Amino acid sequence: TNGYGLRERMFGNIARLGKLGSMFAPFSNWALRSEGIKDLLERYAGVDRRRDLPPFASQTFAQWFRARGGSPETERGEVLLFADTFTNYNHPELGRDAVTVLEALGYQVIVPRVKCCGRPMLSKGMMDRAKANARANVDSVYPFVERGARLVGLEPSCILTFSDDYVDLLGGGDVQVAAVARSTMLVEQFVQYAIEEEGAVLELDGSRLPYKILLHGHCHQKALVGTRPAMDVLSSIRGCETVEIDSGCCGMAGAFGFEAEHYDISMKIGEQTLFPAIRQQQGEFVVVAEGVSCRQQIEHGTGKRAMHLVEALAAAL
Repeated sequence: TNGYGLRERMFGNIARLGKLGSMFAPFSNWALRSEGIKDLLERYAGVDRRRDLPPFASQTFAQWFRARGGSPETERGEVLLFADTFTNYNHPELGRDAVTVLEALGYQVIVPRVKCCGRPMLSKGMMDRAKANARANVDSVYPFVERGARLVGLEPSCILTFSDDYVDLLGGGDVQVAAVARSTMLVEQFVQYAIEEEGAVLELDGSRLPYKILLHGHCHQKALVGTRPAMDVLSSIRGCETVEIDSGCCGMAGAFGFEAEHYDISMKIGEQTLFPAIRQQQGEFVVVAEGVSCRQQIEHGTGKRAMHLVEALAAAL
């Protein structure tokens, strides 16, 4: 009825922004952090100037993976790694860590050609675009799923669209959609599956990590999977104690915390439980949060850099 404003177009098409940002990094990072650009974004797009957009990587994860020549074949078989927008363009180090962990479990890692999962489009009402991306992604990964590969992702909001939203968008009666949904896992779920169902071994030593690990669960993760798999995997790191923070939403909720009219309430949400729980910690500790928005909010609100679960696992190998 009302169309889309500049902000909706920006966040709904975040994958295109990521591609452009990486093409021109590091200049794009400097530009987005300049006071002049921050003023313009707040005035014309309603992006609060107190927020920094995630930095762009000059070499994307997909480029790195192709440059290394992919992943070697193994007797255990293939696993599909979904390169979400944020892993690919903003934090390719997480993709590299994921490859390290998955190969350590004995699998050949396949990075299929995919589009944005469609979650940003759904959040801004771009239903047709989201549906088109969903169809393209299912068509891309299904041939691998059909021969037994699991689909694994790092960003909960992105990968869980395959098991939840795609069923609604494309119809649960679609054989390919149903098969892909059943095969979809967060990385910690796949680690458990590989060890418990396929006999893989992952020796994890916490000597390069702080003794205490605090886990903050992502909202999609909690709603659709739960945090038990993440807690179990982190608790298997020898020499570390893992504690889950009894927190609700971090307050970012994707683009919500970037929006000028929502910035203050997003910070108040973080102050309810999450920020105080981190600030009151004594000694050395690390915070683990799988959502890119969660990690950004934690650092913005407490000054503490949070790790992704796959970073902790890679450090413990």
